[in-house]
Amino acid sequence: MKKIMLILALFVATNAFAQTTTTTKSAPIKLDENSVVIDEAGNQVMYKLWQAYLRTGEYTIKRLDGEPSFKIYKMSPEEKVLFDKRRLASMATSPRPALSKNFKDGEKFAPERITSIDGLKFDMKTDKDKIYVINFWFIDCPPCKQEIPELNELVNSYKDNPDVVFLAIALDEKYDLKKFIKTNPFLYNIVEGRYYANKYNVKAYPTHVVVGKDGLVKFHTVGLASNTVYWINKTIKELL
Repeated sequence: MKKIMLILALFVATNAFAQTTTTTKSAPIKLDENSVVIDEAGNQVMYKLWQAYLRTGEYTIKRLDGEPSFKIYKMSPEEKVLFDKRRLASMATSPRPALSKNFKDGEKFAPERITSIDGLKFDMKTDKDKIYVINFWFIDCPPCKQEIPELNELVNSYKDNPDVVFLAIALDEKYDLKKFIKTNPFLYNIVEGRYYANKYNVKAYPTHVVVGKDGLVKFHTVGLASNTVYWINKTIKELL
């Protein structure tokens, strides 16, 4: 059994209807795992499912008039634009996510020679003009898997920039990693990397580190937060 501490943080949707409470004239109505949430066809949606819908950023929830229940529905293009604007504004004013205890801003990140499970080689010592975006994770880590779609979007946004390198350092063996990504695409360069996790004493997952072209740690965080990817992207943009 892996003695790994999982950092589990609830993904919080940023639109007003996805907060923890809504109010009536008499008393606040909580939106939680006990809430009655229905879809557009009137069918009740289980808690884990409507949470998954919200995490896509395509759906929102609203309170049904005069009733202690809620409706989840897919946003129109216009609503999605407003949602994204509110979300970005919220991220811009949100505090930095939790720091990792294993890294420090401005410290030297020991240069590594790393080979991905696809045979691609990366030499952080000689590739001094690269920004390295590193994710320590493992397959059976729920928050690690939960953030993969958003991390994939981040990778896609820099697909035409060879100066930004994404490395996903996993605890799992190559065979299991290849099997996993067949059904769970992960666009980072995936590394069979228990050695590196042990070297940096990483025991909390996911852990993210951004290393600048000067080889110094520019950003680091641990756990799953709604603004983790925003801060990673913010750091990359500042370095570019």
